[in-house]
Amino acid sequence: MTVPGDLPSPAPPVHPPATRPPVRPTPTRLSAARHRARAGAGTVPRLSPQALLLGIRAGGAATAACWAVGAVPSARLAAVLATGAHLAGLLADYGMLVMLLLMARVPAIEHGVGADVLARWHARGGRYVLALVGAHVLLAAAGFAAFSGRDLVASVRALLAFPALAAAALGTALLALVGAVSARAVRRRVRHETWRAVHLLTYLAASLVFAHEAAGPDLADPPFFALLWSLLHAQVAVLLLWYRCAVPLRQVLRHRLRVVRVEIEGPDVVSVLIAGERLDELRAEAGQFFRWRFLTRRLWSTALPFSLSAAPQAGALRITVKALGDHTRRVRRLRPGVRVVATGPFGSMTAHRRTRRKVLLLAGGVGITPMRALFETLPGGPGDLALLYRAGSADHLVLRRELEEIAARRQAELHYLLGSSDGEYNPLAPALLLRLLPDLTERDVFLCGPPGMTAAAVEALGRAGVPPRRVHCETFAF
Repeated sequence: MTVPGDLPSPAPPVHPPATRPPVRPTPTRLSAARHRARAGAGTVPRLSPQALLLGIRAGGAATAACWAVGAVPSARLAAVLATGAHLAGLLADYGMLVMLLLMARVPAIEHGVGADVLARWHARGGRYVLALVGAHVLLAAAGFAAFSGRDLVASVRALLAFPALAAAALGTALLALVGAVSARAVRRRVRHETWRAVHLLTYLAASLVFAHEAAGPDLADPPFFALLWSLLHAQVAVLLLWYRCAVPLRQVLRHRLRVVRVEIEGPDVVSVLIAGERLDELRAEAGQFFRWRFLTRRLWSTALPFSLSAAPQAGALRITVKALGDHTRRVRRLRPGVRVVATGPFGSMTAHRRTRRKVLLLAGGVGITPMRALFETLPGGPGDLALLYRAGSADHLVLRRELEEIAARRQAELHYLLGSSDGEYNPLAPALLLRLLPDLTERDVFLCGPPGMTAAAVEALGRAGVPPRRVHCETFAF
């Protein structure tokens, strides 16, 4: 074990520095079938990001094709504007369905794509949806103005006299509010609970928009399109109700989670041991996280995302929490017996992603929690696993004793990358990474940490020669 940086008194090495762990003469690349057998990855179905994107694009193309089949060619300005408004409206509604699906917490999507990637897609897609909604409104108003001979303001007033169009206007206003609160500059200034409450208005907005479509001409032709469109909305609604309402309620009643013990790990860090019944049915894996709701007066209203910091057991789960805000500080004051509501597991940074025999786990700050669980459970022999832990100083290392015990037991490499990145010494310099791990380019890399550290690590790994497809990253931000 080496400790680059400013650690005053390095701990004894895990294995003698003069000898390196033997490398087994096994193939460098794991076959997919062998990997699934070793890691147990086949227990939960997973949809790859590529397959999900292909399905989304195919759905958008099918929506546009159905519009084209029903469109009546015309050279009149009013008709051109109206048919453009219909297309923009249909694509906007389809986009809203996609946004809801991405956040429905469907296990096959969550485990295959990853919650952080889904959140980024959701945010990016929301901007497209708002642009399409705006185009629909402007084209519809301009088309009615061209048809009736009125000015644009008078046309909007006339359109709002129709109940279905008034409902659509309200839905549009709600979407605009959600978009405004989700803007980066605004979101930094509002409480997370406020942002979540406003975001729930998306469901009402989607319902109002669909009511407008059902009452309008968009679904009239071809006739089967109305049925397919309604079934698509119903399917997304069922998935939302099932995975965001029914499944969490079933887990509460079935697993009966409660706090067993709170252990002090450092000045601002605690580990919480949570016990329950039939926890093996959750099929949680190392590297995943749950959204935890502790039923105390000050914590019950907030679901906090924390990764498992140890391999899931049949009767208990453990998380390790660093105090970064009001809610995380209150976790420190939890008492044994407090009831817990947990939804999950979520996240795709599991053994399922592994493609190489050798693996590097790279963690920053409290991002060590999922890496510690993977360090304990990833299959591998001496020399197969290495863990690099980036922290500002030795005082900021979390779960250090456990990491060193795992490294010693598994004959794995463990290195602490300490010090400030603002100075001349860069703990994530490509040359340093290659000096610590000469075989770095032959490894899969699992990476978790704060956004800034993650971006710097991805850049350093790329400069060191690690292909992007072998960097499995999960940004520690939600």
